[in-house]
Amino acid sequence: MMLIQILEQILNGLLAGAYYLLIALGLTLIFSLGGLVNLAHGAFYALGAYFAVQFVGTLGFSGALLASPAAVALIGLIVERFLFRRFYRTDPALGLLLTFGLAMVAEQALRWIFGAAPIPFSIPTALRGQFLIGDFIYSRYRLLMLAIAIIAVAALWYLLRRTPFGRVVRAGVQNPDMVAALGISLAPYMAAGVLLAPISGVHPAMGADILTASFVVVVIGGLGSFWGVVWAALIVGVVRGLTVYFYPSAAEASMYLLMILVLMFRPRGLFGERIQRFE
Repeated sequence: MMLIQILEQILNGLLAGAYYLLIALGLTLIFSLGGLVNLAHGAFYALGAYFAVQFVGTLGFSGALLASPAAVALIGLIVERFLFRRFYRTDPALGLLLTFGLAMVAEQALRWIFGAAPIPFSIPTALRGQFLIGDFIYSRYRLLMLAIAIIAVAALWYLLRRTPFGRVVRAGVQNPDMVAALGISLAPYMAAGVLLAPISGVHPAMGADILTASFVVVVIGGLGSFWGVVWAALIVGVVRGLTVYFYPSAAEASMYLLMILVLMFRPRGLFGERIQRFE
């Protein structure tokens, strides 16, 4: 029975790690392409969840799952075109100030429009229930989210490694003069905002909450490394899941302790390369 409970907690940890991964991949792609550390990344994630709340009444859960990423991706492209693009070659501190201010504006705008209280967002009836194998019981909805996260990461890898567009993006990482639009990173984490809403609840600070953990994943994996971020998210998820089972009060601190441990021996992260300035 104890092994079953440990397995359940590991799966819960991997689920959390999957969402950190989707956010972290967007962070590392934006940094690799434009040299911009985007502190507003989590705000777009929160927008995805709030759009889902608005769309689900008329489009249903499946419709919201498709419409919300598209709506926020459009906003993201506009922000990239008129704000971010001007800061690719400037002092990195200016980009940090811009994105930090944008994150604050987005969070307060959500509070002003929707209120500060969390908005309930129920699991669809068709996705409720438990997956049962012997003594192992796990939520069908959580398994679905794990599957979608895996598909999103695989699709992003395929886009970057097996398509002409991906070759342009990878060339842009090597040569900043060939930087492509940042819209590539928007769809996975907006979908994450839609899916995580029934579990975490929809509230204005949800973007800031997940952004902090995602930065930890990026630092552990290494800035600019796709597979570094993937492995870091898996490790963080497993460590978090085991900590929840054995030492629940230290669950949040576990990822930060892991980050400190990695940086002590590998300051660039597990798979990080030397960071080049974007002149």
